[in-house]
Amino acid sequence: MNARTPWAIHPADPHSPAAAALLRHYLAEMITRYYARPTDDAEIDHHLATGHHSNDLTPPTGLLLLAHRDEHPVGCAGIRRLTPHTWELTRMYVHPRARGTGLSTALLHTAETAAHHLGAHTLRLNTRKDLLEARALYARHGYTEIPPYGDDPLADHWFERSLV
Repeated sequence: MNARTPWAIHPADPHSPAAAALLRHYLAEMITRYYARPTDDAEIDHHLATGHHSNDLTPPTGLLLLAHRDEHPVGCAGIRRLTPHTWELTRMYVHPRARGTGLSTALLHTAETAAHHLGAHTLRLNTRKDLLEARALYARHGYTEIPPYGDDPLADHWFERSLV
């Protein structure tokens, strides 16, 4: 980390204490926003046990990037291989205390670079209609809406961007 950049972004094991804690924050916010009500540890545990884990974000078929500021995890982005040349961006999250710092753009660019180095020609993602900030971020960075892919019942919008 240098004096101009308030964070450092590095690959991380999704099961490390720092990554696991941040991924729980991510899931808590997603649940709270989607259902428009508070959540608790039991509900987060249930979601983790029923498919919202990040176990596949490990090499060679995935990667989790974790951003730290002053030794505290403040953001993450994951990529997973869908096909040898098409990868998916997932678990894109910036903790509220780091929002407005440019971290989302830095995470997005770092994830794109990592996916390209792993053989991706295209990066896809899905998001929800209530995540207006995310949709605006992706549009600003050249992602275009595409027809639905996959079977995520919570997805409302699908995007992709060429990396070549």
